[in-house]
Amino acid sequence: MLKYISRIITGVVFIFSGTVKAVDPLGTTYKFQDYFTAFNLEFLKEYSLFFTVALCTLEFTAGISVLFNVRQRTGIWLVAIMMILFTPLTLFLALTNPVSDCGCFGDAIHLTNWQTFAKNIILLIPVLFLFIKRHEHISFNGFRKEMIIILLSTILIIVFILYNLRHLPAIDFLPYKKGTYIPDKMVVPEGSSFDRYETTFIYEKNGKRQEFTLDNYPSDDTTWKFIDQKSILVSKGYQPPIHDFVISTIKNENITEHILSSKKPLILMISTKLQEAESDNLIKGFELGNYCKKEGIDFYVVTASVTEEINKYNKEMIYCQADETTLKTMIRSNPGYMLLKEGTIIDKWSWANIPSPERIGQIIKR
Repeated sequence: MLKYISRIITGVVFIFSGTVKAVDPLGTTYKFQDYFTAFNLEFLKEYSLFFTVALCTLEFTAGISVLFNVRQRTGIWLVAIMMILFTPLTLFLALTNPVSDCGCFGDAIHLTNWQTFAKNIILLIPVLFLFIKRHEHISFNGFRKEMIIILLSTILIIVFILYNLRHLPAIDFLPYKKGTYIPDKMVVPEGSSFDRYETTFIYEKNGKRQEFTLDNYPSDDTTWKFIDQKSILVSKGYQPPIHDFVISTIKNENITEHILSSKKPLILMISTKLQEAESDNLIKGFELGNYCKKEGIDFYVVTASVTEEINKYNKEMIYCQADETTLKTMIRSNPGYMLLKEGTIIDKWSWANIPSPERIGQIIKR
């Protein structure tokens, strides 16, 4: 009975973890890049997508193996190795906090580093139990049948990853999902808590330095010389789902309000970095922009590229700039497209499934 329960818990967690990462493979890739930056492993960033595919595939197939009793000894070894690697890593992350969210469940469930470490400690119990009992495993499926199931599971998850890479995530866990009224997601509810900082003042007297707080710093003692101050975040306050939506023209004119209040539909062509997008995909976007211009439809190219880089591209487009992280959150595609009307996201498309200009015109005129 305990082994059966342990199989269910372990298998379900690993299948879920692999699947939610595979739903948004670019998001998982960005998380790997954050880790490599935090640990000064910049040379690994170009392999982030490979690590994403490998991790999703391993977690999913290992979960299938354990849950459905298919090559279960191998599956148990895989989950045990992953837990041995991830548990001390999450402890280190909890102690140092180089990246605030581990990304173990993608954007479906956000856990702090301490919550992630606690989750791993709890999950270690059924995993260790299965590992100890691994020799008691009896297969009822046969080697060939089991290998076919594992192979099909591997193909399934890889195809699913590739689909979500080419198109947009099958399930959008991000705040900019279709149907969202953006201004609502920017509101801070009344009575919400704010970030609380503890400020320390450093003063010097007779060659000796001492730290003071706001309550006891020597404001009336002029013999103390102020040296420095530092602020430490004590508690994180409420942060609205959308808190950094700011769009400006390359002339530094803020047009965020216009974007959110425009009564007629408009299209944002979003490219995190123009130089990183395929030229053919950019050309298709510019063609759509030219069509919109003729039809009187507002069309903006929004990017995090610097002005010097922007100037290398189609001069007839209206270019705007925004924070790179914001653009990556808005759409998982480079370029990607967002149709807005009065601040509501009507539709989103990746470069691979953008409708023809004529179809776009029909959608807008509905």
